[in-house]
Amino acid sequence: MLVIARYACATLPPALFLGLGATLWGGFAIIALIWLTLFAALLDRLLAPPRPEADDHEPWSDGLSLLLAVLHLALLPLVLVALTGDMLGIGQKLALFFGTASFFGQVSHPNAHELIHRRPRLYRALGAAVYVSVGFGHHVSAHRLVHHRFVGTADDPNTPQPGESYWAYLPRAWTGSFRAGLSQEQQRLTRRGKAPRGIENPYWIWSGGALACLGAAAWLGGVATALLLLALWGLTGAQILLSDYIQHYGLRRLTLTNGRLEPVAPHHSWNAPRGFSSYLMMNRPRPFRTSHAPRPPL
Repeated sequence: MLVIARYACATLPPALFLGLGATLWGGFAIIALIWLTLFAALLDRLLAPPRPEADDHEPWSDGLSLLLAVLHLALLPLVLVALTGDMLGIGQKLALFFGTASFFGQVSHPNAHELIHRRPRLYRALGAAVYVSVGFGHHVSAHRLVHHRFVGTADDPNTPQPGESYWAYLPRAWTGSFRAGLSQEQQRLTRRGKAPRGIENPYWIWSGGALACLGAAAWLGGVATALLLLALWGLTGAQILLSDYIQHYGLRRLTLTNGRLEPVAPHHSWNAPRGFSSYLMMNRPRPFRTSHAPRPPL
């Protein structure tokens, strides 16, 4: 429990500050933004990164993951209402907007990523709901069906090409992962003898859920609220793809003599072992499944 308590101490306060900033006093939003930026940078210099643990399951880890996902889903409407309301000043609104985007990209994404790899269907559904709420539901399909299989190759849209800048990578990976994930889902349904564009294709959920979120935002506060949601989506998606860009830049899997790709191994991804950021981004103390193996330091 001691290890998970460290993750809780890193991840729960900014969620609390953002919620308070959206409902009580905008100064809390400024505190949240400082926590996720300056405070994190300072503690990264002072704290050691978490050690890999032998146990595959740390007590209380499931509870923390579920709580963070629920907090994410609760924060989103609260923040949108606050951003279009009259309670906050312009500086407080900017802090709330960028603090929320940072929390979604640095905490909600790693946590949802953990959930979509879990066995209980409820956990996977909750992780998928988090991605849908930030307009990135297709990541559930693309990450599991494409990235895990083709990482470190030209067939993975989320693996940067040699010499490719992040700004060139961003639109290519965004659209490429959407299309590649859709193709894999259609092939999967075809192999099962089902219609590739039928209702069982989860892309109906990824796309329909995003449209439903936009509609709910417009209902809450009109076009301005929907546009703010789109802006939050853009910043969150950019952070999700930035993590893949940094993690896999310059690393390629070799083609073996039998024509197959070498198995995914720790040396196919980078890691920056920073003390506080590791806890903030849910670098959980458990074995990295498949492509989640421990990574070499950057």
